[in-house]
Amino acid sequence: MAVNINGQLRKFTWRIENFSSIKDEKHYSEIFYVGGNKWRLLIFPKGNRPKGVDHFSIYVDVADSATLPYGWSRYAQFRITVVNQINRKSSITEATRHEFKAKENDWGFTSFLPLSELHDPKRGYLVNDACLVEVDISTDRNIDLESHELIVEAASDKLKSKEADCGKAAIDNQKTLITKPEEITTPSPAILADPAVLSSPGQDKAKSTNHNLPTSQSSSQSETIEPEDPTEEDMDIFFTSLESELSSSNIVSSQEAKEALAKIGEALNMDPVNFYDSGKFSPLKKAFKILSNFDCSSTITVEQKTELLAMEENLKELPDRLAKAVQGRNLLTEKESVKLTLSRNLERSLVKFKEAKAEREQVEQKIAALQEQVHEAKKNKESILTEQKEIFRISKELKMELEALGKELPEYEAKAKAAEEEEKTVEAEWGRMKDLISSLKQKI
Repeated sequence: MAVNINGQLRKFTWRIENFSSIKDEKHYSEIFYVGGNKWRLLIFPKGNRPKGVDHFSIYVDVADSATLPYGWSRYAQFRITVVNQINRKSSITEATRHEFKAKENDWGFTSFLPLSELHDPKRGYLVNDACLVEVDISTDRNIDLESHELIVEAASDKLKSKEADCGKAAIDNQKTLITKPEEITTPSPAILADPAVLSSPGQDKAKSTNHNLPTSQSSSQSETIEPEDPTEEDMDIFFTSLESELSSSNIVSSQEAKEALAKIGEALNMDPVNFYDSGKFSPLKKAFKILSNFDCSSTITVEQKTELLAMEENLKELPDRLAKAVQGRNLLTEKESVKLTLSRNLERSLVKFKEAKAEREQVEQKIAALQEQVHEAKKNKESILTEQKEIFRISKELKMELEALGKELPEYEAKAKAAEEEEKTVEAEWGRMKDLISSLKQKI
């Protein structure tokens, strides 16, 4: 269930039924929208075992991260609660904020709640084998999430009442252990607006599933983490970030620009249809990025640079257009082959029909000359007529197929002609781009 406060602030409630029966290591909620983007919750019901934890793990995940363009990022601050269905004040809440990106497409708490407490029937986190998780999430940097009112009274009070009734019935005659509610320190709006200084409860505990984990700790505990030797993943992250910073400095030498042009020129020397199969397109992305950062005001015009940068999209589109054109041409060839087969079958049927007709005429002559053999000859005639009817039926069907194909043929011929024109257009445009690269090589 999701409560939409505004386009950039939302409360999503996930009731996970049959919790103990979940076999998968990971389990996702349904997708919900905040700020026009797709989000979902990710849990590890038995803990994030690859990370070696014995805690219930919860994360916020960018649902469509696999289809987003290169270099994407999304900001969100969120507050996750595992609801105590006996006493809501004993619910466990953690809050954090994060700039989501390709290598950190999910973010949350690996050690949210010890599994022993989660499965303890006296605690109230699992009632009738159902776990209730809530998330308040905002994509607006100017909203103070932790002080914003997200509760919708009518629906919320009813839900709380139902949770309490279910919880009390499930642990009837058992003593309920109630822990002190966790305090959430609310940062000022000024701090919240500045990602560099924001610090919210659980911030140090929040991690992506792609990161090494901190020491496991409960939601009400904190501990000082001593400095450790960097892991391979830490070093990879550091140098990836360093590479990104260096690449954003926009310092590109003339030699680098020439090498980038050479790579593009090499790709344009290939046949367009085989371009994608060669795997050449991916390396070209870096070449176009170099050219986009190259200060070429002294060598080429702004229009030339604009056309050069637009060439990246053309390199994606033109081979596909050419492939479709070739496909259209091949379709005509296939239809012509079918037409030839049908025509030959019809010719054979015509020959057979003429042969049968000649034989029938001979029999009729014998009937006229030999009256005494009339009875037998009539039988032969009927037999031959039956054969003629069958041949006629088959021939009629073949003729109908041929006529239908004849009606379709102009359409396929038109498509083939359009395909040939498209092929010529693509080849001409390809050649023009090739000439442009050649001229640019001489200028740079």
